[in-house]
Amino acid sequence: MTYNIQKLPREKVFRDPIHNYIHVQHKVILDLINTREFQRLRRVKQLGTSSFTFQGAEHSRFTHCMGVYEITRLICDNFKRNYPSQSPNDGLWDDNERIVALCAALLHDLGHGPYSHAFEHIFNTDHEQWTQTIITSPETEINQVLRQVSPEFPEKVASVIAKTYKNAQVVQMISSQIDADRMDYLLRDAYFTGTKYGMFDLTRILRVMRPYQGGIAFDANGMHAVEDYVLSRFQMYQQVYFHPVSRGMEVVLTKLLRRAKDLYEHNQMNGFEMPSLLVPFFENTVTTEDYLSLDDGILNTYFTLWLGYPDEILKDLSYRFLNRKPFKSAQYTEESEYKLPELANIVEAAGFDKSYYTSTNTSYDLPYDVYNPREHKSRTQIEIMQNDGSLIELSTLSTLVNALTGKNLGDERFYFPKAMLQEHPDDIFSEEYIKFQKHIYNDMII
Repeated sequence: MTYNIQKLPREKVFRDPIHNYIHVQHKVILDLINTREFQRLRRVKQLGTSSFTFQGAEHSRFTHCMGVYEITRLICDNFKRNYPSQSPNDGLWDDNERIVALCAALLHDLGHGPYSHAFEHIFNTDHEQWTQTIITSPETEINQVLRQVSPEFPEKVASVIAKTYKNAQVVQMISSQIDADRMDYLLRDAYFTGTKYGMFDLTRILRVMRPYQGGIAFDANGMHAVEDYVLSRFQMYQQVYFHPVSRGMEVVLTKLLRRAKDLYEHNQMNGFEMPSLLVPFFENTVTTEDYLSLDDGILNTYFTLWLGYPDEILKDLSYRFLNRKPFKSAQYTEESEYKLPELANIVEAAGFDKSYYTSTNTSYDLPYDVYNPREHKSRTQIEIMQNDGSLIELSTLSTLVNALTGKNLGDERFYFPKAMLQEHPDDIFSEEYIKFQKHIYNDMII
């Protein structure tokens, strides 16, 4: 379908530490950036609790979405220059798809809630589903801007997020094992955390990307750049995203939100500052407007108010989160897992409610996998295009990628208050501390 898209009189650029300039040429993109729903992403951190471990990681979902847009724009430019469609269904790039791809790239994280994953876990929200809802709800500014392209355009953009859009090339630009989303967050997160694990040759990868009938493939002479990307992603997950201290802060946040929810459900927040913006989440009556009213700052404000709340657990967990007092952790295995209930009981005997002061946290990632037709979840494998046009799946060519293929890598940790490891417990519970430490140091990895 051909859209009548208005170009800006003069290209607008946004300075960016990763891409130098982010180029905006279409009025609809600039209008989307200026909506209240998109501006809200400035107030949601990209890496959530990771900023407690990597102090530079203060970047937002806003900057990431802008970066994903820019990478998608570069892909479209490459495809238009080098692989323009000559006839219907020839498997090459139809540049009429550009505006759908650009809008989906820009808006792909629109539905993230405050502190993302901990919030989703407690309130059972799905950021991808909320992204689609915000895009398709007539009440949002985003929807009104998209409808100016065409009445059905919001649904088309939402279908890219849902991975049901008819053009597989557009879907794979935004969501696949090597896409604009992942490429931007690896480079951006590496930059802001001060690590080098996520660095790879973006310019080379963009150069060797090419469309084909089934989606997007990569030229054989660029295979090593793709291989390096997969390894960079693996390293970032193991060294940054799964960092035990960041997870310790996420456990504190999860328990804090859980305590607030439990107090509300038992009518124990009466007579104190009511967290009115959280009430719809406590009552499971969330509207789109309710969802959009929350960001990291709103939660932090409530946590600050709760420092004066009479409930000791809510007060203590708020203090721990605001002042970076993460839970400690010990790595456990199948062999030591049976110890966890006993350890939790010891923590409770030492004066901590085990429901709020102990937790298990499992973080595993699949660095690379090949398509399995028996799986219900769709997965796109990385295809390397040979000189004769044939496609070969990446792990069959790369020994390094093959070593990671199909392997869930990560760890399982038991979280508990740091006080349980104090060296010289001198209170009446000292026996419990000593017993706890004996089990931890003998059976687990601190």
